[in-house]
Amino acid sequence: MSSPFMFEKPLGMKDTLPLLYDRNEEVTSQIAEEVRLWGYQTLHTPALEYYDTVGAASAIHDAKLFKLMDRQGRTLVLRPDMTAPIARVVSSSLKDEPLPLRLAYNTALYRTQEHEGKPAEFEQYGVELIGDQTVSADGEIMALLISAFEKTGLRHFRLAFGHIGFMNALFTEVVGSGDHVHALKQFLFEKNYVGFKRYVRKLPISALDKNRLEQLLSLRGGPDMLETAKELVSSPDALRALQEVQEVWNVLESYGVSSYMNIDLNVVLHIDYYTGVVFESYGKELGFPLASGGRYDELVPKFGRQASATGFGIRMDRLLEALNHIDCPLNQERTLILFSKERQKEAVEEAKQLRESGKRVVIQHVAGIEDLDAYTSTFTNVIQRIGGSAS
Repeated sequence: MSSPFMFEKPLGMKDTLPLLYDRNEEVTSQIAEEVRLWGYQTLHTPALEYYDTVGAASAIHDAKLFKLMDRQGRTLVLRPDMTAPIARVVSSSLKDEPLPLRLAYNTALYRTQEHEGKPAEFEQYGVELIGDQTVSADGEIMALLISAFEKTGLRHFRLAFGHIGFMNALFTEVVGSGDHVHALKQFLFEKNYVGFKRYVRKLPISALDKNRLEQLLSLRGGPDMLETAKELVSSPDALRALQEVQEVWNVLESYGVSSYMNIDLNVVLHIDYYTGVVFESYGKELGFPLASGGRYDELVPKFGRQASATGFGIRMDRLLEALNHIDCPLNQERTLILFSKERQKEAVEEAKQLRESGKRVVIQHVAGIEDLDAYTSTFTNVIQRIGGSAS
């Protein structure tokens, strides 16, 4: 058997080096504090779950799951998302807790590499509001996401929200159900609007219906656009969905965050358990979503508890990339106390006092340094405790 390459990692996996790790910790703590102030409680679930429960319920395609077997021959998966595990916890360990529940998490997720260069492991910070079916809950989730972004220093971003119920109703009116609906949604998810139009033009439907589908692509903007959307549909489900969009916009205005918002009735997410309002957030100069989420009222009942739900997940790697485009420096100030053997106790005591005042301090025996100049150059402040004098 050949040995693995010494410096290679499995496809899609990466190392996080100290500078980026510290930056991630700083940003995560800013988000966590804001989420805590909104009354959300943090939980953690295992990295491994049973395929037949969380794996199947996650709605992540089988080809994207990391699977393995336990000693009893049962199939396990590395968690591909956190929504299904939280639904499991809410219906088991927290089944006696009154609803609504406000829960948060920060953890690694695992999905097999879709394209070369894309991560198979990534960190996600998210929240779930379980047991509140009102549009106020949808508005709260989006307002919290905006507030969390502001806490990190991010300013140039937009949040677009739509309603999967409207899209489903329009497609049902025009093409029914089945493969055509799946194909149309896939084009929208990929933002492939040229492909969407080409596909529509080949459908065996009337010119009027083709026009209705193509007009869907223009349904972006403020609440005034909803009047145009109403002209494309007739079913009660579609009109009800548009009414909910208007009501959510009103909630967002009450939070004072509508300046960050756009209504976009083309929003489609990669997971198909969403049932209502869905949204994505984009940063300036980045072509992929920093966060996404929405309402999923049919997932928690699969685990035996009748509860509606809504939430969001932030891709931390993408958020860090967005923050790299603005002046948001990381506090990397560190003090080094160099000491010789006879002054170690003095150095330890001094380091303790500095740390109690909130400073980051390293104490280092001078004999343990290979290149003194190179090592000390990485610190902002150097204190020497060597021999009989201090400098």
